[in-house]
Amino acid sequence: MIGFVADVFRHEGFSDAHARRAGELMVEADLTGADSHGIFRLPQYVRRLRAGGSNPRPAITVKRLAPAVAMVEGDNGLGHLVMSQAGETAVEIAKEAGVAWVGARRSNHAGSGAVHACLPLPAGMIGIYTVVASANHMAPWGGTDSLLGTNPLAIAIPMGDADPVVLDMATTVVSYGTVKGHALLGTPMPEGWMVDAKTGEPLTDPKRSKDGILLPIGGYKGSGLALMLGLLAGPLNRAAFGRDVVDFNADDRTVTETGHVLIALDVARFLDPKAFQAEVTRHLEDLRNSARLPGVERIRLPGEMRATRRRERAAQGVPLPAPLMAQLDRLAEECGVTKLGER
Repeated sequence: MIGFVADVFRHEGFSDAHARRAGELMVEADLTGADSHGIFRLPQYVRRLRAGGSNPRPAITVKRLAPAVAMVEGDNGLGHLVMSQAGETAVEIAKEAGVAWVGARRSNHAGSGAVHACLPLPAGMIGIYTVVASANHMAPWGGTDSLLGTNPLAIAIPMGDADPVVLDMATTVVSYGTVKGHALLGTPMPEGWMVDAKTGEPLTDPKRSKDGILLPIGGYKGSGLALMLGLLAGPLNRAAFGRDVVDFNADDRTVTETGHVLIALDVARFLDPKAFQAEVTRHLEDLRNSARLPGVERIRLPGEMRATRRRERAAQGVPLPAPLMAQLDRLAEECGVTKLGER
């Protein structure tokens, strides 16, 4: 899959190094189960590249703003490439200062938040990531105007040779990518995901998603969290927020001015990493083995299913629905590259 994505991006003008790196980060989302944020997005990214909405040859630069602070200027490049540079920068700074706050601007949609929160893990560092989502699908609590995005929060904690602890959540009940996945497959959404913006009634037809707003997690708390995360990734980076956000699902031409934040924390500055991992493991076991409610077979913790799914898919392959395969086959024909199923 990585080679397929890379070949398509090369055809669209990416350098060899950028095409390969974009493929790696996109497919990582598929391997870990974020199916609506991996290769599923490739046709949309290509449309934006061809329409001039994003830059296939970005000159991504870094400006150090303070001992532990930097800004990545994305030059309207693919978000995965911008965040790859942000990850390298965050680790480099955190090695010096113990902590790094790296903002990014002039970027684009970057797929799965967990993929980027995990970038500091190989260096033994905790990663924290957020972004202003590439479209607004949530209203402020009590409102009907879509002025907030799904603005996710992802946190990854290194655990040495064991699976990392990874939380990746939208501030809405589900991501909009999940809604798009239901639309692709023609399956209805459950009640509680979206409501009709005019009537407030449950909206379950994914093809009518433009008429609705996504509901926040935890009621007003999710709306407030989306607001605060958006302010950190948007205005603080001189990036888009609120009414300035471009709906990249409906507009392939306009520059999105997407902003991200990646924080890296060097565990070794706090305590010996092995001691930290042992302590985290002890607490995770307490949680995992705690008393369960009736009907609950197992208490699952953040990142468990992600890690299990990655092992399974790395060994057995990534399942792709037939409608998506048809889109990818058409894309392969347009680009003159070998189809995914023939590799």
